[in-house]
Amino acid sequence: MEVRTTEVPDVDRFCRFSRAVLEHVTSRWGVLVLIALLERSYRFSELRRRVGDVSEKMLAQTLQTLERDGFVHRDAKPVIPPRVDYSLTPLGREAAERIWELTRWVEARLDQVATAQESYDGRP
Repeated sequence: MEVRTTEVPDVDRFCRFSRAVLEHVTSRWGVLVLIALLERSYRFSELRRRVGDVSEKMLAQTLQTLERDGFVHRDAKPVIPPRVDYSLTPLGREAAERIWELTRWVEARLDQVATAQESYDGRP
């Protein structure tokens, strides 16, 4: 039996830190990077192609942010030419799996969203 609480979420209760982390994992590029890394580890250029439409600068910033937050592991190998691989940490895998669940939920309801948008756009 599912227990439901009547408590209304208090968005003001969240501190700036948790809001910042939430923003990192739910940003446009953060979501796409985390989902891509669910598949396997990637080199920077491979990840850029996999994500698509992201600039090198934006991808680098996103990876640095996710690494700093503990979601992404950066493995720089001391070889010539240099090789850097990116993968998910256990924390990152947990976050990515939850984001993937939300993504699948959204995709399963796109018809309902399109209907709602058409209804909204057709209002006088």
